[in-house]
Amino acid sequence: MVVLAPIFARFNLVKRLTKYKTNQIVKKTALLLLCFFVLFKSQAQQEAPAYPLLTNNTYFSVWSFTDKLNGSPTRHWTGKTQALQGTISVDGKLFRFMGQDVKPYLPLVSSIEGEVPKFRYTLTAPSGNWMDANYDDSSWKEDAAPFGDDQSFAKTEWRSDEIFLRKTFDVIALPAQKAYLKINHDDNIVVLLNGKEILRKEGWVHEYIYVPIPAGVLKKGKNQLAIHVKNTAGGRHIDADLVTEPVQDESIAYAEQTNVQVEATRTIYDFRAGNVNLNVTFLSPLLLNDIQLTERPISYINYTVKANDGKAHQVRINFTASSDLAVNTPGQTVTAWKQNEKGLSYLKAGTVEQPVLKKKGDDIRIDWGYLYVAVPQDYKATQLLIKSGPSLNLSTEFEFASVNNTAQSKYLMVGYDDSNPIQYFNQDLKPIWKTSDKVTFVDQLALAAAQFPDIMKRSIAFDKDLAAKTLKAGGMEYAELCKLAYRQSIAAHKIVKSPEGELLFMSKENFSNGSINTVDITYPSAPQYLIYNPELLKGMLNGIFYYSESGKWKKPFPAHDLGTYPLANGQTYGEDMPVEEAGNMLILTAAVVKADGDLTYARKHWETLTTWGNYLLNEGFDPAEQLCTDDFAGHLAHNTNLSVKAIVALGAYAQLAEKLGMKDVSAKYRAAALEMADKWEKLANSGDHYALVFDNKNTWSQKYNLVWDKLLKLNLFPKEVYTKEIAYYLTQQKTYGLPLDSRKTYTKSDWILWTATLTDNRADFLKFVKPVYKYAKETPSRVPMSDWYETTDGKQVGFQARSVVGGYFIKLLADQWNNK
Repeated sequence: MVVLAPIFARFNLVKRLTKYKTNQIVKKTALLLLCFFVLFKSQAQQEAPAYPLLTNNTYFSVWSFTDKLNGSPTRHWTGKTQALQGTISVDGKLFRFMGQDVKPYLPLVSSIEGEVPKFRYTLTAPSGNWMDANYDDSSWKEDAAPFGDDQSFAKTEWRSDEIFLRKTFDVIALPAQKAYLKINHDDNIVVLLNGKEILRKEGWVHEYIYVPIPAGVLKKGKNQLAIHVKNTAGGRHIDADLVTEPVQDESIAYAEQTNVQVEATRTIYDFRAGNVNLNVTFLSPLLLNDIQLTERPISYINYTVKANDGKAHQVRINFTASSDLAVNTPGQTVTAWKQNEKGLSYLKAGTVEQPVLKKKGDDIRIDWGYLYVAVPQDYKATQLLIKSGPSLNLSTEFEFASVNNTAQSKYLMVGYDDSNPIQYFNQDLKPIWKTSDKVTFVDQLALAAAQFPDIMKRSIAFDKDLAAKTLKAGGMEYAELCKLAYRQSIAAHKIVKSPEGELLFMSKENFSNGSINTVDITYPSAPQYLIYNPELLKGMLNGIFYYSESGKWKKPFPAHDLGTYPLANGQTYGEDMPVEEAGNMLILTAAVVKADGDLTYARKHWETLTTWGNYLLNEGFDPAEQLCTDDFAGHLAHNTNLSVKAIVALGAYAQLAEKLGMKDVSAKYRAAALEMADKWEKLANSGDHYALVFDNKNTWSQKYNLVWDKLLKLNLFPKEVYTKEIAYYLTQQKTYGLPLDSRKTYTKSDWILWTATLTDNRADFLKFVKPVYKYAKETPSRVPMSDWYETTDGKQVGFQARSVVGGYFIKLLADQWNNK
């Protein structure tokens, strides 16, 4: 193998209707219909908050955050740029159909003789109007940004609660391009430019943002920037500069995107590039009944071209992937190779450092292992490694034969060998495809290439089946939501096996706190896996059972998590959720038994289940002040929905005991659950609804935990409880859905779908689902679907790309179980 990195390659891209008569009325009618169609298409363009492209696991997850594939750079689910770019040359004319050139913003004020412009600052509140342009800051300290308490980020240390910064600078000439404030801050911030407020924000940002500077604020000559940052919790940092937008490359035309369609395993784009139509299909074959295929971290991009004018054309397609897919931060040094073997031509790139499992956290990307771009050697593709700033572009270009009315297709594969993806109680685990040291990732690529035609057929068939079944279960809006949820949920996991050979399906709490294998993430995600492969749900439960049964976790209720992704070495969340997690584990074990019709799993863990059941028997009915899965809402005592979970969990335990032949045990716990349910109905009753807490009848909440009473046919709560709650919820709806409870107007979309499943008719079900679908179509927060958003304006409150959207499948699960 020849090492080609860093390679400084120069790659020159190639710059190479039947007539009929009709009357005037028909012409006018056709014109009106055309106008209506164009208007409808423009209004209906947004099909998703973001579009999944390469979605295999939480570290290999690339999305388009805009409706047009060529409308922005592609990004990792965290929002960091991981650029995929695509161009098509038609008879020598070049069109861009994917991504954009990632050009850096330019500093508005260049450094003098290489010196970085500095801020004056103070850590104590200054007297007077310190934000005034003429304020005397000569006594303040002076140093370079960034400021903060993280030595890997900051050039100047800042550890106090507040920091006050000023910078005075000269602008020789106003820029022709738009100017922005480039800023990264933690936490609350106010920014003034020349005495005019240009930014005020509560909270922090996880990356640099670009705030447009209003017209007339920036001046020729002397300017003054003033910034106040207040830290409220956790770390602190601030970096700011004034920049101008990059000059756009006008030499490449943009292909016209005519359609985009999101299916369960595929995202499909159609373009018109001059006289050629182009179809681009991104396929991540996450077929859950085939665990080996689902875990194989390889996605396909298939290109189909066809003339639209009846003539023959010369067509070439170029694809580039940035080596930024293999780094945590863009400045990391990368190395790359070019190779031909096993019938494939491929490029490979990764960091020089290879810090395997050295980082943990939420806003983190993988910086070990290797990115691959591979094509069949038969394509005779040209593959090059092109230097682009600190990164490399992995470029692949192939030519189609003379393109006419007959469609032609070619594909490439993008894969990621993550080496040791998970650490499990201090043991580094291999990917499940790595059955021996002799098996290489190129073997997996060769297998993926050989299986491509069959995998495409299987994926298309699966997508059609899912669409048909969800349409039947809940209507068009429900079917579309399930399509959006399917890949997102799976791609927030990693499949490995424990040292004992048990399957582990390890979730990551994406942008909620970065925990690995969180029980109250497993709980809402479960419906998708109960339908498509219960073994994967067991894979989410196995690590939690092991943690308790090994003696590593000694409390009488389950742990909240197994650590911080990707290190599953024990709980790292700062607080337990005893009733929440005990209820979750009991309910989900009963659901697994129902799904696969086998008592083996419950029998294996019966002693542990009994410990948790006894805890709920004593502590579950009227929970003390504690967190539940909705921990963002804060601590709560006497939580009636959490009480429902405990009651249903005891009923589920009784059901399992009965199936196992333990009649006395079953009778005891079922009687206790029924008594609790009766007591609950009386204490939570608030007239036309049931309260959020037992001790305040002027409150309400979604009782989404009731859904398992219905699905498991426990019959603990009277039907009247369901119908009363549903009727009340329908009076509380907002534009984008039902709020979580009476405290705020925000909601959780997974819980809305669970609540909707409590209905007994299609009309009421749709009343809950349609606003959630409206949110997905209209939200201004263009990120992989957030499950936590405002019902008033559809804006994301927090979280994105999380696995909990697997909970959308609960209506389909309910229908399937009801028909058994």
